[in-house]
Amino acid sequence: MSETLLIRGARIHDGAGADRTADLLIADGRIAEVGSGLSRAGATVIDADGLVALPGLVDLHTHLREPGYEASETILTGSRAAAAGGYTAVFAMPNTSPVADTAGVVEQELALGEAAGYVTVQPIGAVTVGQKGERLAELGAMASSRAQVRVFSDDGFCVWDPLIMRRALEYVKAFDGVIAQHAQDPRLTEGAQMNEGTVSAELGLAGWPAVAEESIIARDVLLAEHVGSRLHVCHLSTAGSVDIIRWAKKRGIAVTAEVTPHHLLLDEELVRGYDARFKVNPPLRRAEDVQAVREGLADGTIDIVATDHAPHPAEAKACEWPAAANGMVGLESALRVVQQAMVDTGLLGWDDVARVMSTAPARIGRLAGHGTPLAAGEAASLTLYDPAPVRTFGRDDLRGRSANSPYLGRELPGEVRWTLHRGRATVADGALRETTEVWA
Repeated sequence: MSETLLIRGARIHDGAGADRTADLLIADGRIAEVGSGLSRAGATVIDADGLVALPGLVDLHTHLREPGYEASETILTGSRAAAAGGYTAVFAMPNTSPVADTAGVVEQELALGEAAGYVTVQPIGAVTVGQKGERLAELGAMASSRAQVRVFSDDGFCVWDPLIMRRALEYVKAFDGVIAQHAQDPRLTEGAQMNEGTVSAELGLAGWPAVAEESIIARDVLLAEHVGSRLHVCHLSTAGSVDIIRWAKKRGIAVTAEVTPHHLLLDEELVRGYDARFKVNPPLRRAEDVQAVREGLADGTIDIVATDHAPHPAEAKACEWPAAANGMVGLESALRVVQQAMVDTGLLGWDDVARVMSTAPARIGRLAGHGTPLAAGEAASLTLYDPAPVRTFGRDDLRGRSANSPYLGRELPGEVRWTLHRGRATVADGALRETTEVWA
């Protein structure tokens, strides 16, 4: 059963433009009442003075690795990491083994997420069979399955063939789906190790040019316009990509885009130490690109922040740079990084954070019951966050199976104090609850 909770004096920011302090009464998994001076006999009282109340965070881009790569992460451990970071829903990318390209696999992932109980795990289906880019996967079967898949991606691989991409965009129109593209021209990035530029030349590492991302985005927004379908651009990272998305939106094309927390804060200079924690796809870019994606998120060109949480076992990172795997974990740190990069710099307010980290990702993924206003009658999936503390991010902050975080040893602001998933506290007073407590 869900708990009866009385949250007193929270600063409510739910993406609806209101900034107010109020009490919230939570009962039977829903917000029963919002107001001042509320009371309920037997309710657990939460003193939320100074805490920001946000709709539960929604991540449109998470790698949970299960089935097949449980040494890196499982749906249970990834769900725990998500709850610790303030998330109540995550979209699980399909690059598993077997690939999530059939109704059977996505339904298995859905069931494992339900059993874990920490967050809503919404599977993403592969665009092509085995993510090989050769023929379309069972898009319709996944859409009509119990998982009700609406987002499809070959993330980790670009849907490079324009005909396959066009057919995918056409197919998903029938059920209001969206294709989430990993924008990376494979020919332009063969052997690439980091962002192409002065630093790559100095280090003698093969460069990853910005045009490899930008050219695919340019092609795909035109395909989306031609077909009249929805396109979502994963982990946008360059100033040129921001310009293309801005142009496409002015033209009325149905395109949305995401940026990761690490592309909002970190740049290519960190590669100079050859620390493989900073090796990621797309690579960390120039300081000018970091500024451009911040401005793009602030002005609405970029719609959402998505973590691209990509766990790896220690041996995949504890090696020489060229052999190291791409990817960073990010669920536990995302909200704190967004505060540092966007809120503390004055580029976003907390209502904007609710929009880009909850309301908009839920809307793009067509996920009901998440990203909703903090109002009476709505599902009680929400996050209480304290923006005041500043402390060093450490291994104890990581709740997943892997530790490949670029923020270890770095000072970050803020702390998730409570996470409620459908009325159940998965994080209580800053502590992650065990599964038996979540379902008590």
